[in-house]
Amino acid sequence: MDPAVVGTRLASSVVTPLIKKLFAREGPGAGLVGRPVRVSALVSFRGEKRTLTEPDVRRIAERLVARSLSSPGERPFPPDEAVAVTDALTRVLLALGDLDMDDVQAVGLGHQKLARLLLRAARDADAWLSEDAARHLHSVTEWACLHILQFFTQRSTFVAATLVAQRRSQDELTAKADALIARSPLPGARDAAFEERYLAYVAKKHGKLTIFGIDLTDTPGKWPLDAAYMSLEATAPSGTADIVLRLGEIWVEAMQESHAARPADQALAAHDRVLLRGEAGSGKTTLVQWLAVSAARQDLAEGPMTYLADRVPYVLPLRALTRHGERLPAPADFLSAVGCPLAGSQPAGWEARVLAAGRALVLVDGIDEVPDTERAATRAWLTDLLDAYPGNRWLVTSRPAAVRADWLADEGFTELTLSAMNEREVSAFIERWHAAAATGAPDEDAALTAYESQLLAAVKAKPDLGRLATNPLMCGLICALHRDRRGFLPLGRKDLYSAALSMLLVRRDRERHMAVPELREEPQLQLLQRLAYWLIRNGRTVLDRTRAETIIADALPAVPELAALGDARAVYTHFLHRSGLLREPGPDTVDFVHRTFQDFLGARAAVDEGDFGVLARHAADDQWQDVIRMAVAQARPRERAELLRDLLAHGDAHTDERSRKRVHLLAAACLEHAAELAPAVREEVERRTARLIPPRDSDDARALAQVGPMVLDLLPGPESLTAEEARLVTVTATHVRSDTAIPFLARFARHPDLMVRSQLMWGWHRFDCRAYADQVIAHLDATALHFTLRDDVQIAELERLGLFPRRLDMRVGVSPEVASRFLVACEPAFLLLSYSPAHLTPEALAALHGLDGLNVFSVGDTDEPWSLTLIPAEAPLTFLGFTGSRSSVRDLELLPRWPLLERVTFGESGPDSAADWETLARLPRLARLHCGSRNLAYAPEGLSLPRLTELWLSPDGDWEAATARIATLMPGLQRLHVEPPTDRGTVGEPRRHLDVSALPDHIDVQVWEPSKL
Repeated sequence: MDPAVVGTRLASSVVTPLIKKLFAREGPGAGLVGRPVRVSALVSFRGEKRTLTEPDVRRIAERLVARSLSSPGERPFPPDEAVAVTDALTRVLLALGDLDMDDVQAVGLGHQKLARLLLRAARDADAWLSEDAARHLHSVTEWACLHILQFFTQRSTFVAATLVAQRRSQDELTAKADALIARSPLPGARDAAFEERYLAYVAKKHGKLTIFGIDLTDTPGKWPLDAAYMSLEATAPSGTADIVLRLGEIWVEAMQESHAARPADQALAAHDRVLLRGEAGSGKTTLVQWLAVSAARQDLAEGPMTYLADRVPYVLPLRALTRHGERLPAPADFLSAVGCPLAGSQPAGWEARVLAAGRALVLVDGIDEVPDTERAATRAWLTDLLDAYPGNRWLVTSRPAAVRADWLADEGFTELTLSAMNEREVSAFIERWHAAAATGAPDEDAALTAYESQLLAAVKAKPDLGRLATNPLMCGLICALHRDRRGFLPLGRKDLYSAALSMLLVRRDRERHMAVPELREEPQLQLLQRLAYWLIRNGRTVLDRTRAETIIADALPAVPELAALGDARAVYTHFLHRSGLLREPGPDTVDFVHRTFQDFLGARAAVDEGDFGVLARHAADDQWQDVIRMAVAQARPRERAELLRDLLAHGDAHTDERSRKRVHLLAAACLEHAAELAPAVREEVERRTARLIPPRDSDDARALAQVGPMVLDLLPGPESLTAEEARLVTVTATHVRSDTAIPFLARFARHPDLMVRSQLMWGWHRFDCRAYADQVIAHLDATALHFTLRDDVQIAELERLGLFPRRLDMRVGVSPEVASRFLVACEPAFLLLSYSPAHLTPEALAALHGLDGLNVFSVGDTDEPWSLTLIPAEAPLTFLGFTGSRSSVRDLELLPRWPLLERVTFGESGPDSAADWETLARLPRLARLHCGSRNLAYAPEGLSLPRLTELWLSPDGDWEAATARIATLMPGLQRLHVEPPTDRGTVGEPRRHLDVSALPDHIDVQVWEPSKL
């Protein structure tokens, strides 16, 4: 391939950030010096202070090669040589550390000679490549060297005075390369130029985060996303924490639970397709923004976000795409459908080429905002896109109840749920909010600091307030109101919303000294609630401006006080610009700034209209559930009783048990908002709820928890329950997320069943750490119990209590320093570790001498290389798990050091070479193995694992070929655990049922469903 063609794909905006990573940052105080610096001293992958490892350099090489191949058209070399070219380029880049010259000499050589020198230093890296692949490697190396030399000349310690001409030459060459990219007619050049403009647009459009309440003073209403964004956790639904696997004679939590809780922004690092559920205000849309901006900006696509590098994001808010029942857009119309001003200049077919290359990040926001009658069509639209363009990354968001649990299971989507904010996350949010609200004025900022301290204390001390602060929207609301009301807060949700509306509609302009007519709050609410109720009744979240003005015009005669603003158009404009409640998501469309305000105002209108029957008839519709709760909160006592009776009658009339249960649970959840209610009605609601107790399964248990703390009074104690019933009751109580649940849970602390005690342990992070430790953790029977520890605070509490358990599950939130100290004290027998053992101190590693089980799993981008030599050779290991990538383990051939090994588990990548399988065959007691079906293809012909009796197999490759190998590879196999094919096998292969007919009859085949057990 002509080097100029490669250059059109490796613009300086792409290459420069990658090249900078190869070199160490200059220290403070650097100035011009009289002596050049050796190249080997500049690289970041050598020396004591290295910041890159060899795998990191390889990832940089992968990205350079991928970008050099990103344009459509004929490939410059065969596809099966891509890995070899990447390996070769990795060796070339690593050769920088062996150069026997300084930076001045390197610049003097020029980029072409430097490239040839590096290729020779890499020991003829192209020797095993075809002629075409070698030519491509040379071209990519030349362009990398061009930017390396430019980097040298721009260092502050470079002797610029002696090499003005050379630097000028380098700058000119780089500028010419970028100019070539801008105007070149070569294939892909127009794509590259447009893509650069589009990514800059995405980064700017979505790079600001609205922080509720900030704009009540002179501070900006939006805050830079990379400064204000706070990642929350996402967990697998239906409680993968409930899974257990039998290891020898000991029950332990499943390895899948290791992945159940992870930072939400890293969910797509492990799964190409994710359906993310979250309550209103939980941060779904903010997460979509963050992912889009991280993909668009090279400086953010690092560390845990590396998986987004070189991705092209498409942000598709369904609320803006489903007006008037229009057809959802084809890829060519993605940009125009969301109002992107660059849509008219995109090269023809660009979006199809991006999707066909598997480079897209498709972010579909708000399935719940599509009317129920249109969701089937939406699913069909999404399925067609997935079938046409496999290999991309897809995130779909929804409120929890909008679609059934397996709505996208056939398309290979992993379901995750955004967790409610825990105490530490709430504190972090409050601190960031107040930092964002700072004005720079000493007196105001001092008062703000005092409010921050006061609010932090109040959230911890007042359970009612703590229950409200469960998501970013509510936390922002609380922060804004706390400051606005000088430290005084309403405690109920209804009062909180009412105060927020008052603040926005009346005090906002007054506080900002706006020269607008002063209007009372009530007339404004009357008009806004009509807009909200129209949207709710019609199953919409967006309406046309003309429709909004018509609704206002019809209402104005009944609200003459607003006539001071003018006609309907003037009133609409006032609400849009002054209320802070309405916004225009697209041309001539309007919606509420957050769905929560729409629901609250719509409920107010329904109560005013007396539409209790309408509300009850929609009780099973997820879009109406928050509306109904807020209607109960705003109704007068007699109206409240009428509405609840209607709800109960509607639930009783349902023939579908699931719908009946859902309506009765909604009625129970409404009691939390019923400040005054006839005792007979309350008793009727509680009687229906009692029929659902104890819960039948984990889904029911979590649904019960949504009723709130009042459900604790209905739940039975441990005395009269079976072990499974007791576990499900603790599932409910640990999901109530109120410290009032701690005394109830303490009654189960001495329960003999391991899964009950495990649920109590898993729930610790949802409550006040010390109170829970004293009342629950201190009384747990530690026999066979895995202590799941998520942060340093929990470990400090165990140390305070003098508890040093032998079976540990240490998550990524525990710092390696604290983990090392605790491991020395515990000398564990079983350890699950969320990062490389190389992070632990030698003393901690020595403390693992009694280890009989180790599982190293990855969270996000933590698959750092490590060696099995870190595990003491004398450890009596019977279980070893690599739930992260197999490639992170350097020396799998050392497994026979532990002859007691009975089980080996692989996660995302299993034994992927003949040598790996030969190593497994040398384990004298290996009886259980977990790997992917594609891994069986690497086992050499004639190899046999006769002692293997159980196999857990994930269908991630050629299933027929894998099952054909089992009979000869594992002649003693008795049981095969098959994970259902919820994802596709080979790329482009349609999903199908797994055929096990080729297996011998004596093998017992069992379906293994990690997300359902």
